[in-house]
This record gives sequence, structure tokens and C-alpha cells, in this order.
Amino acid sequence: MKSTITFAGALSRAGLIALAVFVPAMALFSGASPIPKAAPRPEATAGRCVLVGGTVMTNFGAIDQFTTMGTATGDLRGAVSGTLMGPPQAVGNTLVFHVQHHWVTESGDTLTFEPAVATTAPLSQTLFAIITYPVHLTGGTGKFAGATGALDTIGEVDLVKGTVFRYSGQVCFADQD
Repeated sequence: MKSTITFAGALSRAGLIALAVFVPAMALFSGASPIPKAAPRPEATAGRCVLVGGTVMTNFGAIDQFTTMGTATGDLRGAVSGTLMGPPQAVGNTLVFHVQHHWVTESGDTLTFEPAVATTAPLSQTLFAIITYPVHLTGGTGKFAGATGALDTIGEVDLVKGTVFRYSGQVCFADQD
């Protein structure tokens, strides 16, 4: 019986071998522990910026055909929605969506955002890969009163099955009097 190895299979096999050798070697030479410990996240304090990250998962049609609703996990966990502010615009080989976000944290604080622009690559009639999607925090209530921040997001928009994003960035809290 003859064995056939495809280029992709050989590339995958070579990549796995390289990872199996390189990663443990780097741990030995760097003096690092093989299992890194997560750094503790600082609590938000007045006049301080903190890194944030998590995921957002929403479904279209929860409110109307132009608005998503769902949950956020991570540092800004709570309920989220996004409303399309018009039809997407074709720009070259991309589609650009204009979105207004609505966010309420688990503790009941609201976050306010500038309208965001999501540049996407269409993968099908209903599925879009996010190319760029910066989101800018402009304030809120509770501990987010006067806060500012910038989040970058990656993920996909599926007009039928919903959206899934990973967000990361920072929030800067205002000095409280």
C-alpha cells in the first residue's frame, strides 16, 4: 500500500514538530516556568487606566432585524446590543457597517460609545469576517462616569446565526471628586 503525503499535510507535520521542539527549549533557556501564572488584574481606581478583555456574543432579531442582543464576558461582563445605523456600504472588496453599541455591566453600570465602524470581508451572503472594528468608550454611569477607552475587536458577523467577537483594550477611569 502506497502512502501519499500532501504539501499541506507535510507543512502541518513540520509545524507540529517545530512547536514540539521550540516551545520547551524556549522555556528552558528563558528560565520561565513551563506553566505561566496569570497576572492579577488591578482594580479600577480613579485616574487610572486598566487593560480589559473578553468576548461578546449576540443574535440579530432579538429586538428587531437591525439590532443584536446578547452577553459580554470578561472584564466588562454584562448585557450588550448593537444597532445597525443603516445598510452596509461597499468599499472596494469590503463591506462597512456603522453600529451604535449599548452595554450594561453585570453590576448595572452603563457604558456609552461613539458610533463604531466595522470593516468586514464578506465570506458569504450572510457571513462577514471582521477586518477592523475599533470601539471608543465615551463614558457611562457608576464607576464608568467620565471614563474613556479604546477597544479592538476581532470576530465574525453572521446575519443568521449571530455574532461573536473578542474585545481587548483599555479603559481609563476619571478622577472622582
